[in-house]
Parts: sequence; structure tokens; C-alpha cells
Amino acid sequence: MSNVLHRICQAAAAVAIGANVIGTAIIFALIAVMNVDVIGRGLFNSPFRGAVEVVIFSLILIVFLQLPDVVRSNRLTRSDGFLTFAAVRHPRFASVAARIIDALSALFMALIAWTIWPEVVDSIGSCHYLTPPEFGAPPTGNFLTDLAEAFARCEYFGTPGIFTAPWWPAKLAIFFSAALCSIIFLLKAAAGGRAFALVRLDEDGE
Repeated sequence: MSNVLHRICQAAAAVAIGANVIGTAIIFALIAVMNVDVIGRGLFNSPFRGAVEVVIFSLILIVFLQLPDVVRSNRLTRSDGFLTFAAVRHPRFASVAARIIDALSALFMALIAWTIWPEVVDSIGSCHYLTPPEFGAPPTGNFLTDLAEAFARCEYFGTPGIFTAPWWPAKLAIFFSAALCSIIFLLKAAAGGRAFALVRLDEDGE
């Protein structure tokens, strides 16, 4: 495998691992929220308001932030019995078939990223972070006040008065995940099983 391709694999692996770490941190935060909800509900008859919405929103972030590393490490749930059987008697055929599957997977992930991107742009645009809003109070010049007003204008997820959050972080996570998965699948199609196996060997050697 060429040095350029190897470095691209290393960079993609580093980004995927970093996203996985962020997803894991969100899991710990979600556990804390659920514990607060259980304790508040059981001891003080005062549950955490918006616990359900927080769980739903967090799960979107967790799944899509951890997906690229799952793809990188070959832990994605799939049926590869045929390829495993074929690799015993026809290894070259199995290798070519695996690369074709990875190429098709890259195409589908790219289509997902391409489809979700306009929604990301529209969702961020609904907040009017950098442009004057068409409605509501004009910018005051105070950064924190204007930022809070922008968040209030965003297309939101949740229940008003209980829990709301801007939709764009979740949509951006979906776009990021699909785009990175597409790159990883494409690297696997180009370099075969060696693409990230060599990266893992380098990590172990370090």
C-alpha cells in the first residue's frame, strides 16, 4: 500500500476514533442524566424534566458518532458467511467481492451524506447566527445575548417548556458520519483488508 494511501487511512482512523471517544463521553453523560432522573423520581418525586427527549437526542449522536469507528474496525453487523466460505477455496474471488461490496457501501453512504447536507444547511440557517433574522428582535451587539436569541430561533427538537435542542447538531452528526463512513469504505475498496489492518499494526507498535 502506498505511503499516501496509508497516511489517508491513518488520518481517517484518527478522526473515526476521536468521534468514537466523543460518542462514548455522551454515553457517560446520558447515564448520569438517567441516574438523576431515577433518583429524583424515586426519592424526591421530582423526575428530570425532558429525560425522554434527552435520551432520544443523545442516541442519535451516539449511534452516528460511533458508526465510522465500527466500520473501520470491521465490527459492523453484517452477513459475511458467503465471503468467509469463498475465501477458503477462492481467496481472489472473495477479495474482489469484498472490495465491490465496500465500493457499493461507500456509494450508499455518500448518497446519505449528499441527501442530508441541504437539511444541515437549512437547519443552521434557521438560527440566523450570522445574518439578521426576518422576525424577532434585531441583534443587540452583545455576543451571549444574540447567541441565546439565535438558539431560540433554531429549528428545534423536543417539547417546548420541557426540553428543546437545535436540530442541526444531530443532522450535522449524521452528515459527518455518513461522509466519513463513505471515505472509510472507499479506502477499504481501494486497499482491501490491508487498509486499516496496517494502521492497527502501527498503533500496536507504538
